[in-house]
Amino acid sequence: MRLLLPTLFALIWSLQVSADHHKNPLEISADNLSNIVKIMASDEFEGRAPGTPGEDKTVAYLIAQLQKIGLEPGGAKGSWTQAVPMMRSEVKSPLKMTFSSPETVLSLDQGISVSVDTATALTNITAADLPVVFVGFGANAPEQDWDDYGDIDLTDKLVIYLVNDPDFAAEPNEPVAGRFGNRRMTYYGRWAYKFEEAARRGAFGALVIHETKAAGYDWSVAAAGAGENVSLANKDPKALPVKLQGWLHNDAAHELLATAGHDLDALRVKARQPEFQAFELEGIRFDADLEVDITTFDSQNVLGLIPGSARPDEVIMASAHWDAYGVGAPDEQGRTIRAGANDDALGSAGILELARVIKAQPALERSVLLAFWTAEEAGLVGSMAYAADPIFPIEKTVANFTLDILQTAGAAKDVILVGKGQSELEDDLARVAEAAGRYVTEENLPENGLFYRADHFSMARVGVPVLLMMGIAGGADLVVGGREAGNQWIADYVGNCYHKPCDAWSADWDLTGAVQDIELFHQLISELGNAKRWPAWKQGSEFKALREQSASVRQ
Repeated sequence: MRLLLPTLFALIWSLQVSADHHKNPLEISADNLSNIVKIMASDEFEGRAPGTPGEDKTVAYLIAQLQKIGLEPGGAKGSWTQAVPMMRSEVKSPLKMTFSSPETVLSLDQGISVSVDTATALTNITAADLPVVFVGFGANAPEQDWDDYGDIDLTDKLVIYLVNDPDFAAEPNEPVAGRFGNRRMTYYGRWAYKFEEAARRGAFGALVIHETKAAGYDWSVAAAGAGENVSLANKDPKALPVKLQGWLHNDAAHELLATAGHDLDALRVKARQPEFQAFELEGIRFDADLEVDITTFDSQNVLGLIPGSARPDEVIMASAHWDAYGVGAPDEQGRTIRAGANDDALGSAGILELARVIKAQPALERSVLLAFWTAEEAGLVGSMAYAADPIFPIEKTVANFTLDILQTAGAAKDVILVGKGQSELEDDLARVAEAAGRYVTEENLPENGLFYRADHFSMARVGVPVLLMMGIAGGADLVVGGREAGNQWIADYVGNCYHKPCDAWSADWDLTGAVQDIELFHQLISELGNAKRWPAWKQGSEFKALREQSASVRQ
């Protein structure tokens, strides 16, 4: 049985944290942030992996902190948690997967030519003589007057996609240039969207052709953990995933398309044209016979509530993910615990600090929900579970503010914006930043799609306006060292510590910049908490039409 109540050690820890609460209860405290992270990233928490004793300790600790601050339970029926049933699948090796033509058989090797997994509960996945369809970028974007699918039927076929958006590699004189945000990845560029669209159209499976620049990472990352998938166990039967999904190595894709009489590089150019239409690869068939191991377990989101004084049914959400990567192979120093001190114990600490200062100030008219998600590292699973079965109506969820990795290199002159052009919240961010003597810098690699890779995206997908604070989205203009020092911090963290044992608490952290960023969220939540306006998506956002469908509820 999972631990749902604070244990004795969690209560003892809660007395150790926040020693300076009495200095000024209305200020975000760097000492509090550091103390919380030191506990959550300690060896005793075993890397906070879902479904492990580390989860039990984490959940108990977070509940103890929320109780100490004075929050109410935010889950259903007075619970501090929301159950997240999870499923872990592993496609067993060696693979039995081939593309064939009358003259050639191309065998596929896991981690080398493909990286495939499944989000279904099937223990055996078979395909015999299936047609293969090339759909280009696979975008169906009515607001851009763009449809790659046309009238093609994808039922029980294998679908091949290009990664990213149609305009990612476009030349300035091409008609598609700028149509999908230029270098900024849109929702249509994300492989998760491509898999979902294939499933909606009845496809058997979907493979995305890997390109390092367009994906934002090299093949070694795409192939890491090949065959493994962690997902929700209680999927909506009306929206079941494809049976097989994953990456196709660029070299294997070249060979496959050449076998069908096509040049992949030429097809990339053709797929950038508005008139492009998906087509079946003539003479190519797909076969597979895969064995899959399935295990299930339960995990927990942790939810705390500060009820609104006048309109408690209108809810502002602030969130972070509590999970990290658990125990892994020893690094060069022999460390095995991947503690996720910055990713995202520091974000969780920030949410606890927001809870503390908001609770200490005069009551807001709207409610504030403080959420700590499970299994972000497995693919935003905990936040998706909430979005699919929300405790509070999505239609009256005002906004979501997410903390996921904060820079630890000191005070910054700017704040990094992720996802320019999406919602009015970015204008609010610019305003409060200016009032604090700071300015907004756009993320430096928008083509990597960070906007679609953190938990706020689960809320965006159901229409809630969102704002993400993520320290690795761009090098901050640090007060000491400027942009060069900010870029160096990212290079050091991402290159050495991201998702590794190196991501550990350090007494050398300078959390002044993290405090600055969390305080901006504090100001925005306080403003919206006493306002009657509803932040909206901007014109051209993929999520604007979805939010507008429920406009009458908010009126």
